[in-house]
Amino acid sequence: MRSDYGVRLEPLALHHAEDLQTASADGAIWQLNYTTAPGPDLESVRDYITAALTGQKRGECRPFAVFDAAGRVLGSTRFYDIDAATPTVAIGYTWYAASAQRTRVNTACKRLLLEDAFEVMSVTAVYFHTSHLNLRSQAAIARIGARRDGILRQHKRHKDGSLRDTYTYSILDSEWPAIRQRLDMRLLAG
Repeated sequence: MRSDYGVRLEPLALHHAEDLQTASADGAIWQLNYTTAPGPDLESVRDYITAALTGQKRGECRPFAVFDAAGRVLGSTRFYDIDAATPTVAIGYTWYAASAQRTRVNTACKRLLLEDAFEVMSVTAVYFHTSHLNLRSQAAIARIGARRDGILRQHKRHKDGSLRDTYTYSILDSEWPAIRQRLDMRLLAG
């Protein structure tokens, strides 16, 4: 995927393991109960990548490593729940080093992913799912222009086994042009 707005998305590979371990250690985000960030050990990071690549081989997801303009790995994100028949896709499994959070990184990544989804994959809708505990993620998804569709109660489990309500959001293909324009203006303004 192309690089733009100071970030680059590269297909996830095992050679990213050490850099992802470093990113996950930045702020110890792997400890957050609702994040998919692996860690702290290198083996768990490799297991995370291997699981993502297995899903990719089955056509279930397209995982990426996220880089800044200097080439530093900041985290990971992916397309998942790929439904070619409709077609729709979800964007998620997104996590960033603490130093990259609350910066333009997430907006830039979502801009690139949404462009690929709507303009290359020609999907009719893009979905986002997040834990009821992840208030930052909920706010970030709303900021990019996604609408909250509802809540799936007791939908999944967190890392510690507690039940998770999943907040669901979407962007439709008809909404993409206005969202693209707004994201571009925000990113160009810095």
